[in-house]
Amino acid sequence: VPNLRGFERAVATGLDRIAVFTAASETFNQRNINASIAESIERFRPVTEAARAAALGIRGYISTAFVCPYEGLIAPERTVDVVRRLLDLGVDEVSIGDTIGAAVPSQVDALLDLLLAELPAEQIAMHFHDTRGTALPNVLLSLQRGIATFDSSAGGLGGCPYAPGASGNLATEDLWYFLSRMGIETGIDGDRLRAASTVIERQLGTTLPSRVRRAGLPQPRGAS
Repeated sequence: VPNLRGFERAVATGLDRIAVFTAASETFNQRNINASIAESIERFRPVTEAARAAALGIRGYISTAFVCPYEGLIAPERTVDVVRRLLDLGVDEVSIGDTIGAAVPSQVDALLDLLLAELPAEQIAMHFHDTRGTALPNVLLSLQRGIATFDSSAGGLGGCPYAPGASGNLATEDLWYFLSRMGIETGIDGDRLRAASTVIERQLGTTLPSRVRRAGLPQPRGAS
């Protein structure tokens, strides 16, 4: 929700949560929403005030929390600074984005060291793209640090025009399979999830990047 007009439209749908978007990289933020980080935070202030007055939950998304396609590596302290600004606005959950799918577990660990000193794990979500195959290792590291909320998309759909080469979010099927095989209950029906991705793939006329979508579930030889 970028402004009060967007907020009013969101509230009219009956949603109980809204989200605001910024970045840890100044260059990416300028290209993505045509504003500095400070300007974007100030734009959100009337929106978050209205959301709090309406007793709505507020999530704050932070793009390029680890690596920026224009600035390179982002120091974890920069991301934490943006988190603090969002918390000051009244955001009750932050989503930490690896927008171009370049972060590795050691970077995630270093950032979580700082974040978990600022807010509880329950208020942190992780948003990994799988451009370089690092999303699930990063999920595992995050789980070990107590994080239990992860963003994903059916089939791995997504991307960003201002993040050249970035693939979509971690595929929900891949995340579901990974968690389920580790005995972690998700409440997701895997068959229906994969069926939904099949519909999306047909509608778009493209091949989605989900590994589970392509390989299916493991079957013993001779099984029907």
